[in-house]
Amino acid sequence: MDVMSRSTASSVQGSKKSHPATRTGAEAPADTTPAADAGVGSDFLQLDIGQAPPGGRTAWLADRLRSAIADGRLPVGARLPASRVLAAELRVTRGVVTEAYRRLAESGQIAGRGRLGTVVVAAPAPPHVRGTAMPRDRDRARATAMSRDHDRAAASPGPGAALFGSGDREGVVDALRALPSRIDLSPGVPDLAAFPRTSWLRAERAVLAGVTPADFGYGDPRGAPALRTAVVGWLARNRGIRATPDEVVVVAGVAQALGLLGRILAADGIRRIAVEDPGSLGARQQLEYGGHEVVPVPVDAAGLDVGALRASGARAVLLTPAHQFPTGVVLDGERRRELLKWAADGGTVIEDDYDAEHRYDRPPVPALRSLMPEGVCYAGSVSKLLAPALRVGWLLVPQNRLDAVVTAKRYADLGNGVLTQLVLARLMDSGELERHLRHVRQRHRRRRDAMLRAIEKHLPGAHVHGAAAGLHLTVTFGNPPGAARGDGLRDTDLAAAALAEGVKAHPLSWHRITPGPPGLVLGYAAGPAHELDEGIAVIGSALRDLLA
Repeated sequence: MDVMSRSTASSVQGSKKSHPATRTGAEAPADTTPAADAGVGSDFLQLDIGQAPPGGRTAWLADRLRSAIADGRLPVGARLPASRVLAAELRVTRGVVTEAYRRLAESGQIAGRGRLGTVVVAAPAPPHVRGTAMPRDRDRARATAMSRDHDRAAASPGPGAALFGSGDREGVVDALRALPSRIDLSPGVPDLAAFPRTSWLRAERAVLAGVTPADFGYGDPRGAPALRTAVVGWLARNRGIRATPDEVVVVAGVAQALGLLGRILAADGIRRIAVEDPGSLGARQQLEYGGHEVVPVPVDAAGLDVGALRASGARAVLLTPAHQFPTGVVLDGERRRELLKWAADGGTVIEDDYDAEHRYDRPPVPALRSLMPEGVCYAGSVSKLLAPALRVGWLLVPQNRLDAVVTAKRYADLGNGVLTQLVLARLMDSGELERHLRHVRQRHRRRRDAMLRAIEKHLPGAHVHGAAAGLHLTVTFGNPPGAARGDGLRDTDLAAAALAEGVKAHPLSWHRITPGPPGLVLGYAAGPAHELDEGIAVIGSALRDLLA
């Protein structure tokens, strides 16, 4: 087996062995081949090393391979040359090739396959839309309309200026996702390249071998009994929640959980729901789509201001107490006691257990639901643990609202797909999901550390929030004087300038209702580490240009 195959497989499986490519943004062992070798190349993809820029041969080779996978010249199953063979043909050090292969392995495009060597396992979208989803017609139309509005207003130039400059935030996250970029630092996505394909396929085969014909019929709208039982065990082990399978309703992610709860609360006459400020734009829009008025409640270093919640008059509140989005703060003990007293007085707490599993430098924080089951509606999912594409989550509500939630779920979709539920249940029961969590925690921690180093290097003076846990960092810049136009730094201008250079990030103001210091919300989990330094460098350059 080619040595590259072994190292690629180790990368995909999370090996802790040292590798020269683990340095953020660094080339693999220096290639000292003289520039006079221009014209030396390989028949494989007609690679001409003379086209590579000095000091950038690894990135050049990785880009050529990605392009070939994207345009079909290297389809899924195609075998790459052994690293030693390709290095000899290109007359570069073998480290250049192994590092290029490692980068593609980390992004889930190639993998070691034993005697087969290194093969292509996934084909991404073409490079010009890499890291984005194809836009739906509505999103494309909205982005086009924003662009026309921007042209008429003569706002900031660049591909994202219309998007970031528009005061209308409806659909902006989807529209941003549809725009092209080189590096995507959008928050809310885990390391998708680490998805446990082997474990999933093994569990799927076992499930299919054991199901009966009746299992292929319509299931219980509450969810498959096997998954509801497995979720109870998972929550008891990992979140301190004691429940029974009858209390669990399987949903299509937290988004559906909020939609169902919104319908139930509206039927109870609750139309005003308090939300954290800053807080998730997507969650806020989910409630607004259901016809609710959202009421901002400030968040500080101790979490949601419960005194302000009481003063708001809202009878329900949505919050992320274990790892607040986007600031990363934890709702402290005193605030928790105040919140539970508010709930005991008749308030309804909706707990979004947002990426609570991903913690690095602090002890675990128990779920609010574990402290007051009858006052808290609890929502969780595997979107941040495995992949958003699975669309599987769970909802626990007080007993007096359970029947209404089950009815709403039945009429929404008759229940989630059963086979996916059974596979997930098997992963939970077997311990595979815990093993996967330990594995991705290590990968996420390394990427977080890489982003922290990049921020220290390229954004000196920026304030970093939420580094102890989660999948993103929030950076704020205060309101530095001397910014362009004399009206202070606008984070939407900064995000637009970064996007013009191919780097996506969320402006913090998107997630605010009331004004606050400018900042960015930067996801670090989804992309390979070498992209983080480059992306933050682009943001740093854009910031300096805006403040010039």
